[in-house]
Amino acid sequence: MVTHVGDAAAQTAQALRIALDALAEVGAAPGDVVRTRMYVTDRAYADEVGRAHNAVFGAVRPAATMVVVAGLLDPDHLVEVEVEAYLGDR
Repeated sequence: MVTHVGDAAAQTAQALRIALDALAEVGAAPGDVVRTRMYVTDRAYADEVGRAHNAVFGAVRPAATMVVVAGLLDPDHLVEVEVEAYLGDR
């Protein structure tokens, strides 16, 4: 089920919540995130997706990449997010 159909910022925020919840299950926090990738279906979404990303990671400043893609598997998805964290020797 796609949530926030038509709202790239809300889809980004939701994707980041899901990713951070998954990371929390293995003991990682937002400060452990070292890289993010965002795939957007239209460059017009770049600013709002970037602002949603900044709301979560502004102080952390992981390496971040945003790429415009032709489409995602579900046409209602406007953005896909990948998050990588490093936990060191924990």
